[in-house]
Amino acid sequence: MSRLAQTAGLTDVQQEILSTVRDFVDKEIIPVATELEHRDEYPQKIVDGLKELGLFGLMIPEEYGGLGESLLTYALCVEEIARGWMSVSGIINTHFIVAYMLKQHGTQEQRETFLPRMAAGEVRGAFSMSEPALGSDVSAITSKGVKDGDEYVLNGQKMWLTNGGTSTLVAVLCRSDEGHPEGTAPHKSMTTFLVEKEPGFGEVRPGLTIPGKIDKMGYKGVDTTELIMDDLRIPANRVLGGVTGRGFYQMMDGVEVGRVNVAARGCGVAQRAFELGVSYAQQRHTFGKPIAQHQAIQFKLAEMATKVEAAHAMMVNAARKKDSGERNDLEAGMAKYLASEYCKEVVEDAFRIHGGYGFSKEYEIERLYREAPMLLIGEGTAEIQKMIIGRRLLEEYRFQG
Repeated sequence: MSRLAQTAGLTDVQQEILSTVRDFVDKEIIPVATELEHRDEYPQKIVDGLKELGLFGLMIPEEYGGLGESLLTYALCVEEIARGWMSVSGIINTHFIVAYMLKQHGTQEQRETFLPRMAAGEVRGAFSMSEPALGSDVSAITSKGVKDGDEYVLNGQKMWLTNGGTSTLVAVLCRSDEGHPEGTAPHKSMTTFLVEKEPGFGEVRPGLTIPGKIDKMGYKGVDTTELIMDDLRIPANRVLGGVTGRGFYQMMDGVEVGRVNVAARGCGVAQRAFELGVSYAQQRHTFGKPIAQHQAIQFKLAEMATKVEAAHAMMVNAARKKDSGERNDLEAGMAKYLASEYCKEVVEDAFRIHGGYGFSKEYEIERLYREAPMLLIGEGTAEIQKMIIGRRLLEEYRFQG
């Protein structure tokens, strides 16, 4: 148990859950993560273990078979899992965002249909906003859903779908102009469709193709894909919440929670980088003594530890704010921005402490060095976070002239 990144005020249940997850990470994830990552292999055995622990239902209400835990508990579990291997936390995150959106915005029938099976890990969720020609500019999406009798016909191409192959339920954001006159603001003419599919690649249901895995620099193991809809027919009862035109708000609510998750991932990766750096610095000798005794290295360790501690505190604050029912977009944006930037810096310092060995695939820090950049762009780039933070600050501190 490390001195850094402790969380005050946890209940006995929260401490027990975290202790169980930490043991699982130390025994089942860290020993195999680098080998699986180098092979870009899906961590099926790890995922099965998380299913047994009940983590796929962590925040799903007890009435639907979940554990009914808070966002804070979830974020702290994600921090632990990312400390072991960040890709595994991605497998859970998209699933959890879809479950959260169903819990908050789904019809009673949708919640009863999907949440119990999601809690058991039988149905696995993914969500899709981005498209090949756009990233963070969600209002510019071109995928469309057109009403045809009791169904909607979906057409378009989606990009950067985490869990695209392994998922069986995808929340897809499309433009739907039905009932929205010409000139309606783009964000008011979007709808979230719940698309059920078979796992795998190729045509996974009529009109829906998952072409294959995108080959990435890091964040391996987890399958990131495109999604192509060609006259994909979806029944009207699979519009999230049963009403069109609410998709943008539903997705943004999910992403707000997702940003706390990305902050937690940054905290976990930074913690692991610090652990590796401080351990190596005490084993490696130069000029007759461990490099940890050189002031230059001690300064690095001091800076790294301070960043780990600060990022964790901001992440915990953002999660607690959401749990209390307050608006947390400012805090979530700040936490995501700071944790991802600090993660990159802590990983780079640990890499420098390792010297030439940091460049070797034998050492874990090489994997972390390729993983950290994903956090700078996932769930909205650092620049998008700063736009959100800046706008919210101007709302909060409006000049009274």
